[in-house]
Amino acid sequence: MGEEIMLEKIPTESSMIELLGRSLYEIWQQLCMTIDKKYEMDRIWNNGGKKWTYEYKYRRGGKTLCCLYAKSSCIGFMIIFGKDERAKFEDIRDTLSGSICKQYDEAKIYRDGKWVMFEPIDTTEFDDYIKLLAIKRKPNKK
Repeated sequence: MGEEIMLEKIPTESSMIELLGRSLYEIWQQLCMTIDKKYEMDRIWNNGGKKWTYEYKYRRGGKTLCCLYAKSSCIGFMIIFGKDERAKFEDIRDTLSGSICKQYDEAKIYRDGKWVMFEPIDTTEFDDYIKLLAIKRKPNKK
């Protein structure tokens, strides 16, 4: 992953709306709220690298749960599945939507895991996202 580049300042709501557009910004906020309801995590803003403007990472104890990415009119939601986690994905595959499985199947495998990037445009897959996050870490909020 390389070194993390912490942002000088966290983007404002208006700069995020300008970047994503209001409707996608609302999806971004809903996704964050969905994750925040289930997980108590450190949340870190970073530079988004070559492809994205911002990265918003959920971590705890040095382990990343997932990352959200933002660029012009686009949200990314990434989960990296290690070897054991890929086996757990297969265990729940039949409970997930076809589009989730397709994105998972088409994702690249690197030495540290399978990097699956979703690009949500609405909230329809959020329940599946939570199932996927539970593979990585059991929710730690009631």
